[in-house]
Amino acid sequence: VVQEMRGGVSAPASFEGADGKTISDIYATESRGVVQISATQVVSDSPFFGSREARAIGSGFVIDKAGHIVTNYHVVEGAERVEVNFSGEDRVRAKIVGADPSTDLAVLRIDAQARALTPLPLGDSDSLRVGDAVVAIGNPFGLERTVTAGIVSALQREITAPNGFEIDEVIQTDAAINRGNSGGPLLNANGEVIGVNAQIESESGGNVGIGFAIPINTVKEVVSELIEHGKVEHAYLGIRMTTIDDRLAEHFRLPVDRGVLVASVRPGSPAARSGLEGGTTRVVVAGQTYVLGGDIITAADGDAVETAGELADLIASREPGDEVGLEVEREGSGTIAVEVPLGERPASTG
Repeated sequence: VVQEMRGGVSAPASFEGADGKTISDIYATESRGVVQISATQVVSDSPFFGSREARAIGSGFVIDKAGHIVTNYHVVEGAERVEVNFSGEDRVRAKIVGADPSTDLAVLRIDAQARALTPLPLGDSDSLRVGDAVVAIGNPFGLERTVTAGIVSALQREITAPNGFEIDEVIQTDAAINRGNSGGPLLNANGEVIGVNAQIESESGGNVGIGFAIPINTVKEVVSELIEHGKVEHAYLGIRMTTIDDRLAEHFRLPVDRGVLVASVRPGSPAARSGLEGGTTRVVVAGQTYVLGGDIITAADGDAVETAGELADLIASREPGDEVGLEVEREGSGTIAVEVPLGERPASTG
């Protein structure tokens, strides 16, 4: 059964949240805090035809009564003018408070009366489970305040940020997400924002049921920094890494069955300057590619490290200049200790 409502609702009528909320309930309450974002920049096609205005359309949502709005960095990247539309034809000029290409997040601010703003409640993305019901609200193809519903398809996915770095622990959902949904909220069954819709996986460019959202716990940390400082300084190690599982450890007789395999080390990075070594041999196991022969990180600052996500979280919790002590298994050398002074993540991977 599918129910359709004014405003572009298309979702299973049987959906109901833990506290009795239906999709209609969530849409009626939370859609008022969702906005359409129009970002305009001047581009030059060639010396012969001069310049023209190009406009990108995306989504965003209100987070407080001070007029702060969260969206994706790629929605407003390079924009010379940003406007926010709540409903109808009225547009309000917005200021870019801060932006972080490493997490594809940006914060805008508009001058508006507090009573005109509906901040959305923020949830806890760490409490999500695969199969949980979710709702996405946004402006796909400019169709304002469209709502779709689905489930959490997977957790701890990885996507590429606009500057080429990886965004970890991303939420995968089958709720329909299309162009224009970028920057809009992904909400749980209680109407709380648990992610910011950012990307889709599609050969055609349209929805095929694989969408990705930046987890709200990451968003909270980044947005706080952007509002206070206008930017985020990310601690930087400079490796590509893979979690070792039982199958990989047994198949290739690795010295440990838990830890993080260093697939590659970026030249000039803190990891490179500290002597960490990347892999040398590419292998395929069950359709997945691994690079073996590099260091295996088993602990950081005295605590065991079993997954790439754990190590990424530890680095993310530090600041540039902090030193991290790594315990490393190295072929031919056994267990060694490596001290790495963390750097500041560069603007891009290039």
